[in-house]
Amino acid sequence: MADTISFARGAPSLDIVDVEGLKASALAAFDRDPAGTTAYGTAVGYVPLRRWIAEKHGVDESHVLVTNGSMQADAFLFDELVGHGDDVVVEKPSYDRTLLGLRARGAEIHAVDLEPDGIDTAGLAALLSGGVRPKLAHIIPNFQNPAGYTLSLEKRRALLELAGEHGFTLFEDDPYIDIRFTGEELPTMLSLDDGTRVVYASSFSKTVCPGVRVGYLVGPPALIGKIATRATNTYIGPNMVAQSLVYDFCASGRIDASIATVKAALKDRCDALVAALREHLPEATFTPPEGGYFMWVALPEGTNVHELMREGAERGVVFVAGTDFLLEGGDNAMRLAYSGVTPAEITEGVKRLAEAYRAIA
Repeated sequence: MADTISFARGAPSLDIVDVEGLKASALAAFDRDPAGTTAYGTAVGYVPLRRWIAEKHGVDESHVLVTNGSMQADAFLFDELVGHGDDVVVEKPSYDRTLLGLRARGAEIHAVDLEPDGIDTAGLAALLSGGVRPKLAHIIPNFQNPAGYTLSLEKRRALLELAGEHGFTLFEDDPYIDIRFTGEELPTMLSLDDGTRVVYASSFSKTVCPGVRVGYLVGPPALIGKIATRATNTYIGPNMVAQSLVYDFCASGRIDASIATVKAALKDRCDALVAALREHLPEATFTPPEGGYFMWVALPEGTNVHELMREGAERGVVFVAGTDFLLEGGDNAMRLAYSGVTPAEITEGVKRLAEAYRAIA
């Protein structure tokens, strides 16, 4: 069988990771601050990196907590705000790990339809008017995982109004913000807020490399302080070596060149995926994303995506079924990640998908 082409994993391929820049930043980190880099540190994170993040977002350092990856940030926030039986709003579809994390905490999950310009805010307003009182609404505003959609400015403002009116926290989960390759940049809900309604999370996995496992939260200082206590009780301090390396990568400006490389590569890969789907699998419907790693692809009603997965695997192509990202439904949909495959691999992979589809159609 031919080598497997994977549209499953949302990670960059090695050729677009700045390995030499990372090596230089690692050496610089140990030379610049050997004591801080090798110490336990504190639960709020490596102090210079925390300061850099605060400046990036225009907030005081007391609003920032640096964590071991953004998923750890998510887990801390969920543990602090979500209890058994609490109402939580998510997008439909939503990131599968979010759904798993909320289910594990016994949350009552309310999935609101996701449209090409973001969550259906009218539908959310109707849900709230019907008596649902969420503790939290989880939103991925830019190049959403799994759909690739971006939340419009109008809907960002509408969500802030709804959060203020109904007293819930907006969790702005935004790891892809810096990898926009087309369209206009939009302000974060954090920047539009008065500092009370939004908790913001992001990560350096998509702009530095996945292996550093450095993420962060930005939110009201009282909440960040409570989460810092959880972090202290969990690991005393996060990975100072990784955070010191990331700080040097950012402060030196290497991150800007890295982002430019990643964006150019992802644009080429996304363009290749759009062209290949239109040529080889015209039955598919999709909205090309303006950035990020993912595209949501729907096939005609009645398509069994799990049969398609089996046929695809036999032909050496893999992807994630749409059912993984929904509480129900998604049987005719799939998430295609184009971040870790070259344009040539994408074209070949879509040809194989088309063959698999023909076999089950």
